[in-house]
Amino acid sequence: MRFIAGLWRLAIAAMCFVGTYEAWHKPEYWTYFTFQAGFALGFVMLWAGAATILKGIEPPAWLKGCVTLYAIVTAVVAFLMMPPDDPAYVPAVLGLMTNTWLHRVAPIMAAVDFVVFDQHRRFRWQYIFTWLIYFPVYLAFVLVRARILPTGGPAAGGNPYPYEFIDLKALGWTQFGINCGKLAIGFLVLSLIVFIIDRILPAKALAG
Repeated sequence: MRFIAGLWRLAIAAMCFVGTYEAWHKPEYWTYFTFQAGFALGFVMLWAGAATILKGIEPPAWLKGCVTLYAIVTAVVAFLMMPPDDPAYVPAVLGLMTNTWLHRVAPIMAAVDFVVFDQHRRFRWQYIFTWLIYFPVYLAFVLVRARILPTGGPAAGGNPYPYEFIDLKALGWTQFGINCGKLAIGFLVLSLIVFIIDRILPAKALAG
């Protein structure tokens, strides 16, 4: 089972790196939250997969939980808030578009990994809040980058704001703040759900 868990995690890492393929050719794509979170998930899963197979030091519980949370956020955003990808512009690998690997398949597999292969009851209650640190950092990055590169993409027409719901230029500060507040609440709810699931599940991995 250890090898199955390790290979599962390495497969997730491969999907994440395949999914971020476009960003290596178009650096402005790193402005997207999903590309940043996907690459972080890939790095941690590569570490976890290798450590699982080789019986090495695995990623800390806080870090593993953090990337799992943001993988779930990525999937929720992809399924509920983002329009379908256009195959004319998004490359495909093994019959699926790279965005599908990154935004849907890899996050679902990461959630399964968390439930089935991870040990549980390792999270401290503070993690619910410290996992969210990345969100305001990301928003600050987007705002600063838009200020420095106002036509630097990645959205259509060179718009520096990667998502319509945080497009300060189109929304204005009031609506931007409201949207960010809603997103923060959503992140907090998902963070709490991940923590509760970890507490409910037995300490030993289900497939350990």
